[in-house]
Amino acid sequence: MALGYLFAVLLAAAVAVFALQNSTQTSVRFLVWTLDGLPLAAVALASLGIGLVAAGLPLLLRSWRWSSRARSADARVAVLEKALAERDQAQRQHASEPPVSRRTTPDRSS
Repeated sequence: MALGYLFAVLLAAAVAVFALQNSTQTSVRFLVWTLDGLPLAAVALASLGIGLVAAGLPLLLRSWRWSSRARSADARVAVLEKALAERDQAQRQHASEPPVSRRTTPDRSS
């Protein structure tokens, strides 16, 4: 846990140094929008954030799909295990019943 905090502090320090060293004003044009006077660091960090979200969204959807399939499979396993237990119980009850005696009739053809 402490290693995670150390990593977060080092990352925050690197971002702060990056922002301080890249404070040059720039303009950003995209399709019909124009934004003037943005710090270069803000543009770079915003681009990084948008890229992380764009890359993470398909991974999140895939993870959700696999989780859904796993829950469905778990439910199916539970249903099948219940059916198997009921079948085993029915077979045990059938095996514990005394066998029905069959009366054989003598052969009258002789």
